[in-house]
Amino acid sequence: MLAAVVVLLALILLALIVLIVVLVRRQSPHEPSPQPRPAPADPFASVGETAGDPRALKAGDMVEYLGTRYFVRGSVRLREGGYTWSEHLLDADTIEGTKVWLSVEEDPDLEVIWWTEADVGDLRPGRPTLTFQGVEYRREEHGTAEYRTEGTTGLGDTGRVEYVDYAAPGGRYLSFERFGGGAWEAGTGERVPAGTLTIYPGS
Repeated sequence: MLAAVVVLLALILLALIVLIVVLVRRQSPHEPSPQPRPAPADPFASVGETAGDPRALKAGDMVEYLGTRYFVRGSVRLREGGYTWSEHLLDADTIEGTKVWLSVEEDPDLEVIWWTEADVGDLRPGRPTLTFQGVEYRREEHGTAEYRTEGTTGLGDTGRVEYVDYAAPGGRYLSFERFGGGAWEAGTGERVPAGTLTIYPGS
């Protein structure tokens, strides 16, 4: 009889231990499952272009175009009504140190144009068509915009600019700008084909 009581007590004690263990496990928080490490990602993937986003260009960035590297010296941010666009002064990483401009606008599609200063002699904007270096350009648009500058541009911090833009077949452009009522400055431009421009953001 005593042996049976001892066995019964032992079984009850064992059942209590099992019950306590089960209750403790239920109350303890589950350890979070290990999260998978993120896969390496393209830093420019958010804009859908492996070459970078020209709309985000700023002073200090570097641009590579047709095998030559250029540094963004400064930017001119322009606004006419609700329409905005940017022009960036680039300095080539070459002995010659050639300076060029890169304009970026959405109208409505993204349009990037490579500009170089041009000596047009006595040629002035005003006529519907102009011929320069054997290319006939047709006037596309003109107006007056407000601007502000960043970095080095050779312009004041803010001001107004009058512009007249001409276009020719094949993505070629002729543009005139007059800052603060000064003399007309001219430049020829070419549309930058997609995938030919690489942008390296500055620190």
